[in-house]
Amino acid sequence: MLSRTAGKISNSRSISCSIRSPCLRQSRLLQTPRLPTSRTLSSTATRSHPTGAGGPFEPLRPPSPSNLGAPRAARSFHRTQKWLRRLLILSALSGTGYLIDEYVYASGIRRSLNTFGLGLLVAADYKLNFRAEPILPLTIGTTSAGKKTEEGEGIPELHRRNAERLFDLLRHNGGLYLKIGQAIAMQSAVLPPEFQRMFARMFDDAPQDDWEAVEKVIRDDFGGRSVEEVFGISFAGVEGKGVMERTAKASASVAQVHWARLPDGREVAIKIQKPEIKKQIGWDLWAFKVVTKVYSLWFDLPLYSLVPFITERLRLETDFENEAKNSELMRRLVNEEPSLRGRVYVPPVYHELSSSRVLTTEWIEGIRLWDKNAMTSPWLGGYGQGSAGVHGQQLDPPDMDEIRRELRENPNSQSLKPDRTGWKGRRGKGGLGLSTKDVMTTMVDLFSCQIFKWGVVHCDPHPGNIFIRRLPNGKPELVLIDHGLYVYMSDKFRREYGQFWKALMTLDNKKIGEVTSEWGIRAADLFASATLMRPYEGGGQEGYHRKMMREMEGMTASERSYEMQKRMKQGIRDVLADEDKWPKELIFIGRNMRIVQGNNQFLGSPVNRVKMMGEWASRSLFEDRNLPWRDRLSNMWSHALFKAVLALTDVAFYFFKVRQWLGRGGGMEDEVEARMRDMARDYGVELQHDLFEG
Repeated sequence: MLSRTAGKISNSRSISCSIRSPCLRQSRLLQTPRLPTSRTLSSTATRSHPTGAGGPFEPLRPPSPSNLGAPRAARSFHRTQKWLRRLLILSALSGTGYLIDEYVYASGIRRSLNTFGLGLLVAADYKLNFRAEPILPLTIGTTSAGKKTEEGEGIPELHRRNAERLFDLLRHNGGLYLKIGQAIAMQSAVLPPEFQRMFARMFDDAPQDDWEAVEKVIRDDFGGRSVEEVFGISFAGVEGKGVMERTAKASASVAQVHWARLPDGREVAIKIQKPEIKKQIGWDLWAFKVVTKVYSLWFDLPLYSLVPFITERLRLETDFENEAKNSELMRRLVNEEPSLRGRVYVPPVYHELSSSRVLTTEWIEGIRLWDKNAMTSPWLGGYGQGSAGVHGQQLDPPDMDEIRRELRENPNSQSLKPDRTGWKGRRGKGGLGLSTKDVMTTMVDLFSCQIFKWGVVHCDPHPGNIFIRRLPNGKPELVLIDHGLYVYMSDKFRREYGQFWKALMTLDNKKIGEVTSEWGIRAADLFASATLMRPYEGGGQEGYHRKMMREMEGMTASERSYEMQKRMKQGIRDVLADEDKWPKELIFIGRNMRIVQGNNQFLGSPVNRVKMMGEWASRSLFEDRNLPWRDRLSNMWSHALFKAVLALTDVAFYFFKVRQWLGRGGGMEDEVEARMRDMARDYGVELQHDLFEG
């Protein structure tokens, strides 16, 4: 029994040693090998005892610390953690900045950054490639037959690609950027055709805001009151309440217009500013200033001095209280002017229903100036009758019971405003039966009076801002709306401008030189051409344009185009030579006159616009009550002689009119335009006047 127990113990020890043998081997590997001493051997022999095949037993010895080597620090990731922290902080700041920009500034910061980036790209492109032989290669295209062709060589291709870039930016940013794009589109006198074709699309209607945004603007501006409370309307057809359409009748870059009928029977146009404009205007104008400053320095053009005046006008255009003030002033001036009273109408403003972002005026029933067919087609509205609402008469009341019934059945109905086009007849082919000559005569009289007599100028008279109605006597009534963009001329500047225009008509180079010198302009003949919108040759002397053409004989087409545009750049410097003396109002007065000329040409040049404006310029000098009687009498005699001289221009006008009737050419305005085109083409500029055709 004892022997069997001893055997088990021996076997267990053998198994234990065999199990521990890997550990033993590992510990031995960790130890520094050393030779056994006699003492070690004797002690081993003393402890060992026979165990059969297992050999002597050796206990596990842990290695000494000195044999393990120096300890190594644990691996750390401090650099990775630092960059991860920076990335998280940057992401948090970017996200916060994006949310602030999106909801506080209506993406104003992002829009400004886009503007800066594209502005630098366009500037660099012109800096590198505005030369006779551009650095960048030509754009290669392919014809339908598969043959390669060069598209857009040199400077034209440079203009095309940058016009495309600017157009995309302005349309994407919207708001005031659309206003800038429309201003660019109207300045075809100084723009290449690539820009004209691109920016002509800026006159399309802008997208409408949702009704929730409209309600928010009204609540914010009227102390939290709802649309129903402010205007006394109901969208559910409640008896005794007015009605309003939620869908806008027109939408522009800054505001949209809704039709409404108030409880007292007045039909009104409610112009509501888009809520994002108030948030964006500061950033947009700041970006405009920065880009203009960079361009002025980079291209050495004296443009930045004009920026404060332009930005002030744009800011005022978004203030509807300022627009209401302009509108009321123009309404009073028109009613006090015998030559315009009854021919021009300015809708009254309802101040109790208006604010800085909401403008409520009388609703106008009429046709836009661009609807030439409706203007001239036969009148089918009855003998001795006029258009609805002429002279401010209240419109015929609609069937309110039917409108309320429609609202009860369909609260979202947008067909509430009555149709008042019975004058078109059953077949819809009727019109106002008006003469384009009468229409343009009224228009030229109105804006000439603004410039030369009052010094209060509406600077956005494009066809969308002019309605035409028929008076009972068969004459036109011109309705002027949208009074946001105005300039006010000082009496001194207004008289100088009248003298300048009169001198242009009589080729009085001495007076032209005196006035332009007072304005700090060196290139008097170039400025005279821009004012007349036709080449001014200086009263028989060799004009600027003719002299320049003579000096460039023998140049290649590419060299000539580059040299012309380079001289045009120098001409801008000469016109803006003295930035302190140069009248900033000329920017917008020139815009007004350019649009009026385009309107006249669009209607077939029915009037001698240049002569009419010259008469107003001369007449205003002797009708000015601020002048002494002696000066007024002298100006009256001068005006009589001036009219005799102007009578000679009628010979040319009717010559072109007869030629137009015979189908041998255009009218006088077309001839003026043709001469201006020839001169502009020599500068590398191509005029275009089909902006109003749509």
